[in-house]
Amino acid sequence: MKRTLTIAQRELSSLFYSPIAYVVLSLFALGATLIFLMRFGPNQPATLRPMFEGIIWLMILLVPGISMRLFSEEYRNGTIEPLMTSPISDTQIVIGKWLGAMAFFAILIAPLLVHLFVLEWNGSPDYGPVMTGLIGLMLVGGFYLAIGTFASTVTQNQIIAFFVTVFIICLFTFLLFFLPQATFVNETFREAMNYMNVNFQYADFAKGLIDLTNFIYFFSGIALFLFLAVLTLQSKRWR
Repeated sequence: MKRTLTIAQRELSSLFYSPIAYVVLSLFALGATLIFLMRFGPNQPATLRPMFEGIIWLMILLVPGISMRLFSEEYRNGTIEPLMTSPISDTQIVIGKWLGAMAFFAILIAPLLVHLFVLEWNGSPDYGPVMTGLIGLMLVGGFYLAIGTFASTVTQNQIIAFFVTVFIICLFTFLLFFLPQATFVNETFREAMNYMNVNFQYADFAKGLIDLTNFIYFFSGIALFLFLAVLTLQSKRWR
């Protein structure tokens, strides 16, 4: 566990040496503020739910910017060999890097507390949906970062890793948002696709609801893509 946390700390520190990290931070802060200003105004409910629902779509393009360098940069710089020959397992490496990216993501969404302060200043928000909404954002971010971690183990090209991550995320968002609306899809498949839709799973958190199935969905998705990342890393070890 100590070695995993060491890798996480190393990854978090290295992210702040990357220019793309500051671009992601700036774009997220700007995008979240614009969404807040468009959704919040006089005679509007004192809630962050509309902003959370907008941020979910914003994350599709911004979160891959965090994960695209996790392993791709190690491949490109040739630093993956010392890392893989150190006395630490591939699983610890993958989880450590994912945890480092998660820590950065937590810092990324921290400015949302400013919007909560503005909401409190102008109204009396219900903190239940705010807290569950933030928990949901962390779970969605963890899922997207797990996808990005896997994509980053596949290639040394960060741009390719970025687009592979965006493509996979779009399968879980846009495709599963529009496809169930098609007339040729029967009710059974429609329910299955809705369950696999990230936005559908996040909707309960935004409403202030806690459902065990939502946690199972995100934890399963995170575990799946981190497992795929470990398998990919192991395959490269033996080449």
